[in-house]
Amino acid sequence: MSDSDPFDEIIAEETTRDPDLAVIEAGSRTLRTQGGAPSADVPARPEDPEVDKALRAVEADLATRWGETKLEPSVSRIAALMDVLGEPQRSYPSIHITGTNGKTSTARMIEALLGAFELRTGRYTSPHVQSITERISLDGAPISAERFIETYDDIKPYVEMVDASQEYRLSFFEVLTGMAYAAFADAPVDAAVVEVGMGGSWDATNVIDADVAVVTPIDLDHTDRLGETPAAIASEKSGIIKQDATVILAQQPVDAAQVLLKKAVDVDATVAREGLEFGVVARQVAVGGQLLTLRGLGGEYGEVFLPLHGPYQAHNAAVALAAVEAFFGVGSQRPEPLDMDTVRKAFASVSSPGRLEVVRRSPTVVLDAAHNPAGARATAEAVGEAFDFSRLIGVVGASGDKNVRGLLEAFEPIFTEVVVTQNSTHRAMDADELAAIAVEVFGEERVQVEPRLPDALEAAITLAEEEGEFAGGGVLVTGSVITVGEARLLLGRG
Repeated sequence: MSDSDPFDEIIAEETTRDPDLAVIEAGSRTLRTQGGAPSADVPARPEDPEVDKALRAVEADLATRWGETKLEPSVSRIAALMDVLGEPQRSYPSIHITGTNGKTSTARMIEALLGAFELRTGRYTSPHVQSITERISLDGAPISAERFIETYDDIKPYVEMVDASQEYRLSFFEVLTGMAYAAFADAPVDAAVVEVGMGGSWDATNVIDADVAVVTPIDLDHTDRLGETPAAIASEKSGIIKQDATVILAQQPVDAAQVLLKKAVDVDATVAREGLEFGVVARQVAVGGQLLTLRGLGGEYGEVFLPLHGPYQAHNAAVALAAVEAFFGVGSQRPEPLDMDTVRKAFASVSSPGRLEVVRRSPTVVLDAAHNPAGARATAEAVGEAFDFSRLIGVVGASGDKNVRGLLEAFEPIFTEVVVTQNSTHRAMDADELAAIAVEVFGEERVQVEPRLPDALEAAITLAEEEGEFAGGGVLVTGSVITVGEARLLLGRG
């Protein structure tokens, strides 16, 4: 490798990822100029009134269970459900993904790659953007509302059987996990791509023995449940690394990497590390995304177009490529790389709603689901690279259990002004409380308070338009996955 080779410089950069995207089911109100057509992988409500009614009944039934923020760290209930269902999760090979940020984007890329190589895929991710059906995908698309209802009805008697035998009923997430594994077995799929809900060892998804375990970068989030240091969080997340598996490690904090590598040694797993066995060789900004050269386990893949913005998405792509190579045995059973044209085709098809997603123009409104400091830093860097805003207005609504000051500090250099608000959930930080922190970070003259999200969006659009129609004003909505989801609906994306 020559001294001018950019590989070492690129892989030495800190790698951060955006967090997962969620949305609350809500009515939409179009603000001024309606956004574009909804993404194909973000379905609306069923058009058939009877199907919609049946889906709402399932959603209401699921809502009676523990939500995703209430946890009892155990896999005993989901294991019992798998047992009475006949262990459907063992009928197909799988790729299991954990980490702090970037899991869903990485899962989507892995799914696209497997599908391009003519494998029938099942993908389980969380939370959802618009419809609960998005969490379970077959062949790259969310399952239909009809199939979602049928799957729920099929497993419901077994769910009730387990409920009766356990100290606590199965949770909302546990039931959905059971539905996903059953739907994949029924399809049947050739490979499942499974994202953990939270953590690893005691996550409901961890009743699979994945051939490939992927760990995206670990940072501080959910510290009340997972631990207060990267090493403690890594210890919990390392639970997805199983005997004789292949582990794909994105760049990690040193203490987290030590924990993950020790677990891999303990279970005789093979490890591939970003920056050593694989990585991003080169990247350049392109219209609508970026052009990459990736180093995989089997060689170099050049001229890969990825229609997503930001350095972190390039790193996600490198992780996804290595995971799929490992799944096919590249670098171990077979020395040759994957077919170049197929890899290019797969990456060119990737989408990731809510990750620097442009939902309207004039002025440009961008949605990004960053909700922790690491994700916010990555987003701020990507915005500066992908957009040429002369004036950027932030709309921030955060959850009360997050590091809000760190999030605001990450965005301070790129926001001309910030409109603080709150979403409609009980977890939302009060707008006035958020404003008090924002004033300390931005100064009083740069902060505006609008407790209602529709009003906050209107105010931000007005501020962005102050320089005129043809100026470079823009709006970035961020701070909470729920805030981004609600804004997406308000702006006509669904």
